[in-house]
Amino acid sequence: MSAAPILQVDGLSKSFRGLRAISEVSFAIEAGSITSIIGPNGAGKSTLFNLITGYLAPTAGDVRFRDRRITGMATNRIAELGVARAFQIARPFRDLSVFENVRIGALFGKAGSRDVEATTRRGMELAAIAHLADQPANTLTVGQLRHLEVARAIATRADLLLADEPCAGLNPTETAAMIEVLRRIRASGVTIVLVEHDMPSVMEVSDRLLVLDAGAMIADGPPHEVAGDPRVIAAYLGSPDD
Repeated sequence: MSAAPILQVDGLSKSFRGLRAISEVSFAIEAGSITSIIGPNGAGKSTLFNLITGYLAPTAGDVRFRDRRITGMATNRIAELGVARAFQIARPFRDLSVFENVRIGALFGKAGSRDVEATTRRGMELAAIAHLADQPANTLTVGQLRHLEVARAIATRADLLLADEPCAGLNPTETAAMIEVLRRIRASGVTIVLVEHDMPSVMEVSDRLLVLDAGAMIADGPPHEVAGDPRVIAAYLGSPDD
C-alpha cells in the first residue's frame, strides 16, 4: 500500500464577486517529490497557493496536510504544522543581517522544541547563503534575496515548502544555483511544490507538472508527457508552429 499523500486538495474552488478564479481543483502530492504548478498569467496559480496556505478561504473544497484538515486555518497555525511558503518578492528585515533574518524563521514555524542557532545555520546552508551570514539584507542582489527567502522558509523546519516563482527574473547562472538549492532541500526530506514560469527550470527539476488554465486543472503528469499535451500547448506553451 502506498503512503498517504503529504498534501491533499479536493474540489477546491474560489470565486471573487461571481468570478471563478479556481474551479474544482483536486490533486495529491507525494512526500519527497518536487511538483510544479504552471499555467498562463491569470490561470489561478497564486490564488491556489493562497488557498492552501490560508491567505484566502475557499468558496468550496478541502485542503488536508498529513491527513489533517487545514481548510480555512490561520496561516500561523498552518506554519506550526510544518507548511512554509517562500514568496516571489522577498521582504526581508532590511537592516538585519542574513543570519538574523533567517533566525526569525527559526524562532517561529513548526511547533516543538528546536535549537534555534543550529536551525538557522542549516537553513542558510541548504539555501547556499551561509557565506553571507553577516551581510546586511539591504546589500543583497535579487538572486541572493531569493535564496534568503527560501532559507527563512526552510528555517521554520517545514516538511512542505511552497515556493512562488523562485527562478523568476534570475540569469542562467542564478537559475542553475536555485535549482541546485531546491534539489538539496528535497534531498534533506522536504517536499516541494513550485509555482514557476521558467519552463527549462520546471522541466529540469520537477517530478510532476500540474497545469492550470482559467482556474481549472487541464493536465497532470510527468514533465515531458505534460509538455506534449495539446491542451497545454494551446494554453501555455504556444502552438506547434511557434
